Amino acid sequence: MAIHYSKNDEHIVKISIDRPDSRNALDLYHFRDLAAAWRDFKDDDDAWVAIITGVGRNFMVGADLKTYIPQITDLQKKISAGDVKEIDGCRLSDGTYAVLRNVKLYKPVIAAINGPCVAGGMEMLGGVDIRVATEHARFGVMEPKRGLFAGGGTTARLPRQLNFPAAMEFLLTAEHFPAERALELGLINEIVEEEVLEDRAMEWARRITANAPMAVQATKESVIRGLGGSLEEAYGVEAELSKRVFQSEDAKEGPKAFAEKRPPRWSGR
Repeated sequence: MAIHYSKNDEHIVKISIDRPDSRNALDLYHFRDLAAAWRDFKDDDDAWVAIITGVGRNFMVGADLKTYIPQITDLQKKISAGDVKEIDGCRLSDGTYAVLRNVKLYKPVIAAINGPCVAGGMEMLGGVDIRVATEHARFGVMEPKRGLFAGGGTTARLPRQLNFPAAMEFLLTAEHFPAERALELGLINEIVEEEVLEDRAMEWARRITANAPMAVQATKESVIRGLGGSLEEAYGVEAELSKRVFQSEDAKEGPKAFAEKRPPRWSGR
């Protein structure tokens, strides 16, 4: 199986893309499996943070065009011809879900980027919160160079996440950017040595899981939903989520643990 999913006893999930011979490009079935991994993480109340990475010196380069295009074309034909919504568990929506496009996932996600991150990799990166990369990581929105269009969320999310000139530098030049330039432009959080990449991603995850999961998820939800509306609407979302968090068991546990000078025991409720 090319998509590996595991969870440790610290509430941290690790999702690995394991197709190094194809530079971690995905075909129809691997998009299905990656989408399923995100759904498993989203639906598991005991999973608080996810780390996404690739096997070998690759992160993710999008679709394996040699196999994916004929596969998705065949799937579209079969769905159109009969009263079915999926074939072999594959859905037309798996590709966009796999790259976290329009997915309401309010749990934190960390990327450990160990190689090329282009096309679908860049699209998925737009749905990631913390990004740690090695020195040999490369980034790019390459579709215009091939006469194609980055329709998996990149043109919508990148200008919201970077300043406008930086986003347009990525989108219009369609060039590869080294990790150093990606850091300068604010696309990633830090660059680390290859041998400590996953350890560093785990450190980030532990820094987040030290906090109350319900409060963390509400914070991310407030940011994501707030960016989609006016400032006044964002204040409304903030008030809604604030009320929910302050009524939680963890909102009682946090001050109690502080008063008793002990680590809090979060329940996620």
